Amino acid sequence: MNIRPLEGRVALVTGASRGIGAATAVELARLGAHLVLISRTQGGLEETDDSIRGLGGSATLLPFDLTKEGDELDLLGPSVMERFGRLDILVHAAGTLGALTPVSHITPKDWAEAVAVNLTAAWRLIRTLDPPLRASDAGRAVVLTSGRAREPKPYWGLYGATKAGLEHLTTTWAAEVANTPLRVNLFDPGAVATRLRAKAMPGEDPTSIAQPVDVAPRIAALCLPDEVRSGEVVEAA
Repeated sequence: MNIRPLEGRVALVTGASRGIGAATAVELARLGAHLVLISRTQGGLEETDDSIRGLGGSATLLPFDLTKEGDELDLLGPSVMERFGRLDILVHAAGTLGALTPVSHITPKDWAEAVAVNLTAAWRLIRTLDPPLRASDAGRAVVLTSGRAREPKPYWGLYGATKAGLEHLTTTWAAEVANTPLRVNLFDPGAVATRLRAKAMPGEDPTSIAQPVDVAPRIAALCLPDEVRSGEVVEAA
């Protein structure tokens, strides 16, 4: 029996061209959702779209740099409302490692880039997508985070600080929508073989850790209409 609990639902995924974002988008499509895919690279989005179409699913592709579109990002929510009338699912998987360096060596350029990708983009997404998510009868938002936000480690100060800010912003949003059908959670995937992980741990054997397809079902589960948790940091392990 083919069970598609997200049939007819609309899901928007950032960072959808590769890694966890792409794997999650494909999993949501497998469960029946129509996908709105966002990433900077058109080619990567087309690869994800091919995988989705291979499952018989459908997707809308939006090549979009969340850090450089400025106020144009504010038009995303109204555009979603105009086309679909609501947004049922948001998975914000886009992120950057930034520079692994002593805090005293962080440059203004590295700081600005990491904050833009890991924190400011999330604020802008929440700002523009809160209305269409509230318009759903079971809106679900999942924001990817990292244990570095709660467990400081030498040289990871820039990444950890932006993720800590992301966690605070997201859990505050969850508290603010507590009396609505919208459920907002953070997801910590742990060690997963992604490009970001390879950059941080260049000598690590990627086959020795989890793959994006391993954690995608856990993220998709947080997007189901019967999910009741909100304001939590859900860990893969």
